[in-house]
Amino acid sequence: MTKLYAENILIGSQWQTDKTIKLDSNGVIIDIYDGKDQGSATLNGSVIPGMINCHSHAFQRAFAGFSEYRGNKQDSFWSWRDIMYRFVAKMTPEDAAIVAEYAFIEMLKSGFTSVAEFHYLHHQQNGSRYSDIAEMSHQVINAALNAGINITHLPVLYSYAGFGHKQPSNAQGRFINTTESYVQLWERLQSHYQNTEGLQLGIAPHSLRAVSEQQLAEIIPWVQQKNANSPIHIHIAEQKQEVEDCLAFYGKRPVEWLLEKFSVDQNWCFVHATHLTEKEVTQLASSGAVAGICPITEANLGDGIFPTSEYLQKGGRLAIGSDSHILINVAEELRLLEYGQRLTKYQRAVLTSEHCSSVGQFIYLKSAFDGALASSRNSGVIEIGKRADFVVLNDKASSMLAKQNHQRLDAAIFASAEMPISQVVIAGKVVVEDNKHSNQERVTQAYERVLNKLVNQ
Repeated sequence: MTKLYAENILIGSQWQTDKTIKLDSNGVIIDIYDGKDQGSATLNGSVIPGMINCHSHAFQRAFAGFSEYRGNKQDSFWSWRDIMYRFVAKMTPEDAAIVAEYAFIEMLKSGFTSVAEFHYLHHQQNGSRYSDIAEMSHQVINAALNAGINITHLPVLYSYAGFGHKQPSNAQGRFINTTESYVQLWERLQSHYQNTEGLQLGIAPHSLRAVSEQQLAEIIPWVQQKNANSPIHIHIAEQKQEVEDCLAFYGKRPVEWLLEKFSVDQNWCFVHATHLTEKEVTQLASSGAVAGICPITEANLGDGIFPTSEYLQKGGRLAIGSDSHILINVAEELRLLEYGQRLTKYQRAVLTSEHCSSVGQFIYLKSAFDGALASSRNSGVIEIGKRADFVVLNDKASSMLAKQNHQRLDAAIFASAEMPISQVVIAGKVVVEDNKHSNQERVTQAYERVLNKLVNQ
């Protein structure tokens, strides 16, 4: 039986003081009561729920900083993708494991306590399968388990290079599965990781351009029979070209088409959903699905700005992700989420609610709670019955000095380069202490060797 003591803690949406949190053997909160109980371990700062990273491609962390230059043509998402293809062609399973663990440690230190891994690097460099079809998934999952971060693993179904069953390129060979091989992969993972602590399993049809309507109609009911609450994540409407191609092929915009064709609920995550009409904003908000927004990556790739304010006003659910990992920084994701709205609306303090006037507190709690829904995680808020996945703020950091409770998350997000974190707690166990992770020195050295190998091959 674990007991943790918090002098200051954000329970639900209310700051409270002098609390002991009692946990069961699985790290789930079974009681919260006044006073410091004997034998409780003290958390060293103000306690908030851990953030959920709703969208990650861990392997992409390895080429962060290698694509920030102008080529011979207008640079866009599509030219960036070509650079990514060339880079990933060299990566072995062992490389992928090291890069993933390095990224997951960075996530923990930034304040992410769970990650939804949208995993599409499946096969060997020549496109042929490994003897175990789930080899690359094993590497990523074990990296998460080694780092101590919760993972919702989302193996990706990727079959085509574009709408209309367009033949994949050689560069996409490592990603490609048929429906049948994808089912084989998913069932292999399910049998291998049954009852693994900290792991959830879902599905990720890559995008409407990469899977067919028939494939969606087959795998969605199939996975829902396996688990009615299985997360279903999909890239949607990230680029204007993607929207135009979808209109040309299906006669409808991506979000409009998907919502009309399939029964969408809170288990779905529409990743990016950048380019929406007013009608689609209303439809998506009404569906209960979570919009997975990745502000740093979307800014880096020139995707556009999600209509966050309008979407939230209609009751939409929203989570944040670090996607390509050009930078892993919870505060910056949330900062850009708000600043994008300020820059397009020419006003300040846009993302608030009638119940919460603090931008930082509103967007942090909203993203954590809805991210947990999208990732099938029993976390995202501090209350009895939830897992004890916490971030402990460093109240002695300069940005936090003299702040009252209603200002703490504003200061942590808007007045700090990154979240000022004292500790990160997963299921009641401290995995980051004083901005250090026990594996970081070993993994950083291995990561440097992998980068030098990949760059110099």
